Amino acid sequence: MALSASKLSVGDTHEELVVNDLTRTQIVQYAGASGDYNPIHSDEIFATKVAGYPTVFAHGMLTMGLTGTMLTNYVGDGRLTKFGVRFASQVWPGDTLTARATVEALREEDGQHLVDLTISTVNQDGKEVVKGSATARIDP
Repeated sequence: MALSASKLSVGDTHEELVVNDLTRTQIVQYAGASGDYNPIHSDEIFATKVAGYPTVFAHGMLTMGLTGTMLTNYVGDGRLTKFGVRFASQVWPGDTLTARATVEALREEDGQHLVDLTISTVNQDGKEVVKGSATARIDP
């Protein structure tokens, strides 16, 4: 069921757990799916000894994709017209992520009803790892 402008208000939120206990396997699977084989995401020795990180970490685009899953679950498939984020912090193996969309504005443009959303994804400690915005078509 699609979102409806008549049932939304500025300030409404939708929150969803997007990954519980992110595994190294999931990170490596994303590398294969995306073609991004940067060793900081899968090679412990490279990540720690060469790059100086405490361990490997997730691709930013994996975190964005998980956040996007929450968005499409909320607004519906094929309804997003804009989605952009800034990566605020790294995501580590074992992290649990929760994504939230907040209604910032309801508007009409070229005869279409739109909702503008602020996006935030946080880890299990409440630390923001992704922030951004999105716009989606909604029903009247």
